Amino acid sequence: MSVSPAALAHASDLADFVAASPSSYHAAEEVARRLEDAGFTRLNEADAWPAQLGGRYVVVRDGAAIAWVVPADASATTPAHILGAHTDSPGFKLKPKPTTGARGWLQAGVEVYGGPLLNSWLDRELRLAGRLALSDGRVVLADTGALLRLPQLAIHLDRGVNDGLALDKQVNTQPVWGLGDPADADLLAELAASAGVDPRDIRGFDAVVADSARGAVFGKDDAFFASGRLDDLASVHAGVVALLAAADPSSGSGTGSNIIPVLAAFDHEELGSESRSGAAGPFLEDVLERVYEQLGADAADRRRAYAASWHLSSDVGHSVHPNYSQRHDPVVQPLLGSGPILKINANQRYATDAVGAAAWASWCEASGVASQEFVSNNAVPCGSTIGPITATRLGIRTVDIGIPILSMHSARELAGVSDLHDLSRVAEAFFAG
Repeated sequence: MSVSPAALAHASDLADFVAASPSSYHAAEEVARRLEDAGFTRLNEADAWPAQLGGRYVVVRDGAAIAWVVPADASATTPAHILGAHTDSPGFKLKPKPTTGARGWLQAGVEVYGGPLLNSWLDRELRLAGRLALSDGRVVLADTGALLRLPQLAIHLDRGVNDGLALDKQVNTQPVWGLGDPADADLLAELAASAGVDPRDIRGFDAVVADSARGAVFGKDDAFFASGRLDDLASVHAGVVALLAAADPSSGSGTGSNIIPVLAAFDHEELGSESRSGAAGPFLEDVLERVYEQLGADAADRRRAYAASWHLSSDVGHSVHPNYSQRHDPVVQPLLGSGPILKINANQRYATDAVGAAAWASWCEASGVASQEFVSNNAVPCGSTIGPITATRLGIRTVDIGIPILSMHSARELAGVSDLHDLSRVAEAFFAG
């Protein structure tokens, strides 16, 4: 069965979103840009915030963004419905003194970021992107476009490569970006040029390597969508789409007066979330305290609001793989293209419980979306998400959900076109209260 035109349009917009978000800093800015274009007010954490009922706001902290809508009749105890996701993806980050090379090649000194599938980064055109801190105090975004490549050794020089490929994380992962003598080259100058600044003004940088290819729909009946950074920009994008619908009364999916819809897109999930812009940091708590302060809430009111609030922790999960089905649970085997997933783990690597599962079912029913369950094979370690972290920090009941994909942590991951759209539809129902 062919996917709907709405799902294809959603996938196309997601491709635009991912293309604009090669780094977490770009992703946070793209979230803010889209929301500002729709009438949201961007706030600065160093300023006093307005107490405006009916307001729509977004704030960016480094590579994270939080946005929310305050209903016109919100009170000090109005609960929040929070969709949490993350902006970072596994890959490589630029090291200090990054201009390296050997034997006539210019190379980039990079460090492994998170847990990427290293082999998936070979033989792709890669871009270098991130933020530059300048001598005048400004912080600017930079993106070189396609510049680098990790060339694989030819099979003629490694006859046993198809029996097992092992990449040394230091020796074999330094991409090439030109020809010449490293003493006469400057990779940071390439970054500076892409941002229109003088490389001599750079005082600090956070830059990552990203796949430069655009996301694409393909397969029988247009079932598949392949792209870099679907983990977890697919969830961030779905949250933006849903929040825009919640903020627009004419959409038919506008927020009810009984909840405050919040999108929380954190950085550094792939590293454990322990940073000022990660889910284990204070960003969400800081924002919620200020939002409720503007509604006249004291600490007791805020705790009452939290007790009635919900957090949907949205991140990708594993679809059953046709070539490795033994790695999955023998009974619970979610399939790409068959709906978003409810993620369950007995050891609280996911925060879903029975009450959360029931609530998730109600939001899926309200949006007309089919859902699947995901649980790990007992012999395969289970990953975790921001869900248990937020539940622990704030005490807000949390449900871990997402979409099933293949090739997780690859430079280019595989999702179902219908699942991407269905996730945003459930998020709209969640934000509607």
